Amino acid sequence: MRKIIFLGILSVLFVSGCAQTTAAPLTPAATLRPPQVSVVAPTASFTPPPTATSAPSATPTLFPMSIAAVRQGMYPGSDITIVKELALGGNYRRYYAYYLSEGLKIYALLTIPYGDPPEGGWPAIVFNHGYIPPDVYKTTERYKDYVDQLALNGYVVFRIDYRGHDQSEGEPQGAYGDPGYETDVLNAAASLKHFSVVNPQKVGMWGHSMGGYLTLRAMVIDKDIKAGVIWAGVVASYPDMLYRWRRDRPSTPPPNARRWRDLWIQQFGTPLENPEFWNSISANSYLADLSGPIQLHHGTKDEEVPLEFSQTLEQQIKAAGGTVELYTYQDDNHNISGYLMTALKRSVAFFDQYLK
Repeated sequence: MRKIIFLGILSVLFVSGCAQTTAAPLTPAATLRPPQVSVVAPTASFTPPPTATSAPSATPTLFPMSIAAVRQGMYPGSDITIVKELALGGNYRRYYAYYLSEGLKIYALLTIPYGDPPEGGWPAIVFNHGYIPPDVYKTTERYKDYVDQLALNGYVVFRIDYRGHDQSEGEPQGAYGDPGYETDVLNAAASLKHFSVVNPQKVGMWGHSMGGYLTLRAMVIDKDIKAGVIWAGVVASYPDMLYRWRRDRPSTPPPNARRWRDLWIQQFGTPLENPEFWNSISANSYLADLSGPIQLHHGTKDEEVPLEFSQTLEQQIKAAGGTVELYTYQDDNHNISGYLMTALKRSVAFFDQYLK
C-alpha cells in the first residue's frame, strides 16, 4: 500500500472604544471541544508483481505553507482568559484577554455585548488586523471604529494580536512565508467556539489587508467559519503576489519579511517552472472549499494593495460556485477612510445576514 497525499493550496498592512455603565461580572468558562477542520488526504493502492518484494515508502513531507499541510494541523484553541477589564464601550464591555496557540499566549481585545446572550450564544467575529510593525503595535490602538461598529451591533469581537505583537509570545515571522499567524487565527476561532457566551455555530471573520490574506486562507481550511468580510485584502494567488504587487511605500514590511520570495524560487522554481508548488500554497486554488460567503471592499486609489486583487478574487469565487459581494469606493484609500461608515454598515449587514 502506498499513500499518495495530494498537495493543496494559499495576506500586509494597517489601520486604526467608551462610555460608563455597569453590568454583571462575566465568568469566561469554556469547555474544550476539538474544532472540525477538514483534512485532504486521499489514498490509492496498487498490487506489486508476484516476484517483487515491496518495502513501505516514506510519507512525503508537506511544505508547511501549503494548504494541505495547514489542514493537517491541530487547532484546539483554549480557554479565553480575561486579564483585566478595560473602559466600557457604548453597549458592550471590553477586556484584555489571551488564549493559547501552540503553547504561546496570544493576547487580544475582547468585546462582549451587555445583557444575557440570545439562545445559543452571541455571534462572534475573529478580527484580523493588517500589517503594523510588531515593535510598535499596541492591543488597544488602531481599528477602534471598526471594532466599535461590530460590537455595538451585538457581536462578540476577538481582535487578536498575532504572535510577537505587543505582549503576545513568540516571534513575528510575517504572514506570507510562515504559518504562525495563520495558526494563531485558527486557534482564535476554536477558542471562540468554546467560549461560554458564544454560539459555536455563528463564528465569522473580518480581515484587513494582511488580515484579509489570513481570513481567506482560514476559510478554505476551517469549515466552521460561516462568513468573512475582507477590506483591501492581500487575496491574490502567490504568482500574482510575486509579479503583480509592487510595494515601495514605507509602511510595507521590511525586506527580511519578504525573503520567502527569493528562497522559494531558488528551491522550487518559478510559477511557470513549477505551477504545482505555487498552486499548493495559494488559497485561490481551493475556493470551491470556502466555508461560507465573502464580502470584499476596496478603494480604487489604494496605493498599498492593488484593487485588482479583490476584483480577481470575486471572479474566481463566482467561477467556483461561491457567494461573494464586492464593493469598490471611488478614489478611496487603503483604509477606505472616505467611505468608512458606509463600508462598516455594509459589513455589519452582511454579518447580520449570514451569522444572526
